[in-house]
Parts: sequence; structure tokens; C-alpha cells
Amino acid sequence: MGNSSADHSAVVQLDADAAAAGRAERSKWLLASAGPPPPWQQLLSSVKETLLPHPKTKQHRPNQLLLFLQSLFPILKWGKNYKAAMFKNDFLAGLTLASLCIPQSIGYANLAKMDPQYGLYTSVVPPLIYAVMGSSREIAIGPVAVVSLLLSAMVSKVVDPTADPTAYRRTVFTVTFFTGAFQALFGIFRLGFLVDFLSHAAIVGFMGGAAIVIGLQQLKGLLGITHFTSKTDVVSVLAAVVKALHQQWYPLNSVLGCSFLIFILITRFIGQRKKKLFWLPATAPLFSVILSTLIVYLSEAEKHGIKIVKHLKGGLNPTSLHQLDFGGQHVGEAAKIGLICALIALTEAIAVGRSFASMKGYHLDGNKEMVAMGAMNLVGSLTSCYTATGSFSRTAVNYSAGCETVISNIVMSVTVLICLVFFTKLLYYTPLAILASIILSALPGLIDLNEGYNIWKVDKLDFMVCLSAFFGVLFGSVEIGLLVAVIMSFGKVIIISIKPSTEEVGRVPGTDIFCNILEYPVAIKLPGLLITRITSATFCFANASFIRERILKSVKDENNIEEIAKGRLCVFILDMTNVMNIDTSGIHALEEVHKKLNARGLQLAVVNPKWQVITKMKAAKLIDKIGAEWVFLSVGDAVEASLRLKINGLNCC
Repeated sequence: MGNSSADHSAVVQLDADAAAAGRAERSKWLLASAGPPPPWQQLLSSVKETLLPHPKTKQHRPNQLLLFLQSLFPILKWGKNYKAAMFKNDFLAGLTLASLCIPQSIGYANLAKMDPQYGLYTSVVPPLIYAVMGSSREIAIGPVAVVSLLLSAMVSKVVDPTADPTAYRRTVFTVTFFTGAFQALFGIFRLGFLVDFLSHAAIVGFMGGAAIVIGLQQLKGLLGITHFTSKTDVVSVLAAVVKALHQQWYPLNSVLGCSFLIFILITRFIGQRKKKLFWLPATAPLFSVILSTLIVYLSEAEKHGIKIVKHLKGGLNPTSLHQLDFGGQHVGEAAKIGLICALIALTEAIAVGRSFASMKGYHLDGNKEMVAMGAMNLVGSLTSCYTATGSFSRTAVNYSAGCETVISNIVMSVTVLICLVFFTKLLYYTPLAILASIILSALPGLIDLNEGYNIWKVDKLDFMVCLSAFFGVLFGSVEIGLLVAVIMSFGKVIIISIKPSTEEVGRVPGTDIFCNILEYPVAIKLPGLLITRITSATFCFANASFIRERILKSVKDENNIEEIAKGRLCVFILDMTNVMNIDTSGIHALEEVHKKLNARGLQLAVVNPKWQVITKMKAAKLIDKIGAEWVFLSVGDAVEASLRLKINGLNCC
């Protein structure tokens, strides 16, 4: 009997020794990890990953040049498997897309305060460039309402489009060049996170405010007003409308515009109710343009106050290289506007592309999309185009029309080009009120009330960001709305960073799982140990003092003070699993925590410091101060080691 008991004790001791050896080995892995690569190497790797991705298998590995070309021009990869049956679907989708794109492009050019043909030019070259460089199969490229508003609102403050239309046009092309350059650089250097400076809530608010501002701007064409304010805030626009209504205006414009607006909205309602009739709302704008132009021509309505497009220059896109102005006095302003347009255009395009990619079950690489968007705007700026991006309304039409690939963009582009070469003279009598009604019909999709309500339910602080962006655009300007959105988004991040939470952790009975004892009351505190987890991803100058005080406050808790006085509490385990990075302020705070814990007779144990964190702790000699034997890979290892020391009656402190 005695021998059996001794054998059992020996087995237990062997198991304990093996467990201890395992813990020590795991700690060695953590402490012996190599340092992270330097920043320049990470940057170089990211550029290579964007432009020269690694093949999935080593077998039949293509040469580097082919890899580079397939990465830069995805059409070379999927084009080999393109079939005639797919072209039939793409061809029909492209024609449907063109029927919506032609009238919208003319209307958006008017919104951007450019001549109508520049909207059509923007629907020719950028879609062709994107077709060979982009990876989204459904996205429809061309001018969009929000970017057109941005250009008109911001460039008009630099150059007056009425006083000097040539200088205004040159500035817009220069802005487009800078937009493309910034977008391409964002993609090449994998700076896609810059787009996230505008949070989802900020984008929802900004888009909603911009939609209302765009709608108010269309009152000029809808009411036939000749002189209108260049400001975009709701007060100035409504004041201009009231002033114009007391002077000379032409009610026939509103009768014509509102009639066709109702017609377009009815067709959209029918299309939403009956999916097979998707072509009806897609072709309604073009039908409205044709019919209204015919009515004006036959009735000579332009002699009775109906405002018309008049001359629309046709033909191929002329070069605009000589119009780019890099040496003028406004080049700095053009670069600033280009940066803003780059961020907004990318935000809209990537959101649209990813939404439809998820429906089709494939992944969209944001950085490659940025390179494609940048290239198309760079080339566009040289071919008389202004900033283009992905349009949600036209992409939805493209998707509903059954497009298979981005070839539908090529079909659309060729169709618009044919219109430019042969049919522009027919648009002479197109009423401006129709263009206004087409833009107004596209605006409800930009105002997402359901999403605003969801934001309110989920996060009240996010809802405040949303409202701030909305009212900033509505009562200030587009720039103020953007600035407010960015400041509020950053403010939220800063508040969260400055005041991160720490949580006391306990073990779930019968498991090796450790949870927040407040969130999971079933988790129990372990005798002799105090386990605290840092929930912030960064331990830096912004929150180091706060985290240090929270840690020391938990030690000073009345119950813990009693435990320390009785010698029951001897190890403080700090779980740093969530901390991805640390700076010198964080290191200094940890050193203070270590000193004060030692002064109270407590040993500090550090759990799972990440790559950047452990490297900096070793460089600062903090590991030597704490003791390498008190650095663990998991909370379970730290707990077992501490309890074993206590059982053995050793002084663990």
C-alpha cells in the first residue's frame, strides 16, 4: 500500500516536472523570437505584394514578367477563359448600362459646371482603362453625383466657372490628375487604411447631406432660373430660389421636369416590384431625354422659356495634356481638392465593388482597385475627362442586367462613343429640366434612412458622427461636412484610445478558459493570484498613464490589500494578448507598475506580449528586470507556474 502511494506521488511529480518543462520551453520560444522586419522592408514587401503577387503553387510557376502583367492587368488572366455565351450577357448589360449612363453623364457634367460633352467623355476612357486593370466584374465606371458636387463646390472657390470657364476646366483636369496620382499611390504603397479615416457612420451622414444639397442645386434647372447662387448650403440655395421666384422664371420648365421625374420614379417602383422588368427603370431616363427633346423641338418650346442644352460638342475625346496646369498659382489648391476627391471616390467605389463581389462570392483586393482607379483617372485627365469612380445606381443596373464580366463596361463605353460621334447634334434641344429630373431620381439611393436608424440602435456616438457630417454638409459646405466627419471620427478613436479598459479575469470552472469576471459571473478568481487583461490594441503615450492607474487601482482594492497583508496574494498576472504595439511611454508605465508591485511584495508576470511588444521590452531591458522566468505564452501557463510555487511553499515574490 505504501509502495503504491509512493509510486503515485512519483508519477504526479513527473507529470508536474514535465508540465513545468513545457512551460519553460514555451517561454523560451517567446523570448527567443526574432525581431520584426524594419519599416522599409515592410514597405517594400507591401509594394511587391500589390504589383507582384506570389503564385498559389510552386508547380508551373509563371515567370515574373507574366505575374506582374497579370497582376496589373487582370483581364490577361480571366480573359483566357472568356466565352461567347458570356459576351451575349455582357453585351445586353452594356447596352442597358449605356441607356442610363448617357443622360446621367450629361446631367452630372452640368452639376460639375462643365460642358455636357465632358460627362460623356468621362464615360468613354475611364471605363476602358478600368476594364483591363480592375478586378470587379459588376462595377460601372463613370461620373457620379457626389464627386461632381465636390468638384463644383470646391473648384468654384478657386476659379469662377462663369467668369473664366477655360481656367475652371483646366483646374478640373489638374484636380483629376492629382486624384488619379493619389489613388495609384495609395494602392501601390498599400495605404488603403487612409480611406477608413471616414468611418461608415460619417459616410452615411455625408452622403445623405450631399444628396439633399445636390437636389437643391437641381432647382435651377427644374425651375428655369437663370441666375443662381454658387454656394451649396441649404440656407443660401433656398434664399436664391425665393429671390428668383420673385423675379423672372419659367413655370413650363418645372411642369416638364416634374412630369418626367414622376414618370422615372414610377418606372423605378415597377422595376423594384417586378425584377424581370429591371430594364424599364434603366431605359426610362434615355426615353425621357428622347421624348422631351422631341417635344421641345416640335413645339419650339425654347422660345417660351424652356432652357435647353444647346450646343454639345461631339467627336472623340480630345487630348487635354496641354490643359494641365502644374505651374499656375492654383496648383496647391488643385492638389488639396484632388486628395479629397481621391478619398471620397475610392470610398464609394470600393464600397460598391465589395458589396456586389460578396453577392457573387469572390474577393475584391482594395489596393489593386486603388491602382486601377488611379490609372483610369490619370489617363482620363489627359483625355478631357474629369474624376470618375464606381456608381452604385449604374452598378445595380449592370448587376440586374446579368453582366458576367467587366466587358459590359467596354460595351457601354463604345456605345457612348458612338453617341458622341454621330448623335450629339440631336441633343441640342434637350431641356435642362429633364437633366435635373434624372439627377433627382438618382438621389434617393444616397439617403439611407434605415442605415441611419441602425447606427442609432448600435452606437449612439457613431450616430452623433453621422449627424455631424449630415448637418455640416447641409448648413455649412461640402468641405465643412467632410472636415467635421473626419474630426468626429478621429475624436472617437482618440477617446477610445485615451481611456481603454482593463478587466479582471477569472477561470471558468473545469476549463482553462479565462474570462472577464464581470461579464461572466461564473468565472472565479484564483487564490493568491490577481489576473488583469489590457483590452487596448496599443499601449502608448495616449493611454499609458490611464492603464497604469487602472492596474495600480485594482491592486489597491480593499479586498486585495487584505490578501496582500495576509500573504495570500503574491502574483499579479498581466495579460497583454490584445496589445499589438507599445511605445516608450508604455514601457515606462510598465516599469513603474513593476516597481510599485515589488514594493507591495507582489511579483509581476507578463502573458503573451506580441512581436513588436516583446522586441521593445527586450530592447529596454524590461524583461531582465521582471525576470525571463515570469514571461509566459498563455494565462494558463502563468497560473500553473504561480500555483506550483505556492504549493511548494516557495517565495514566489
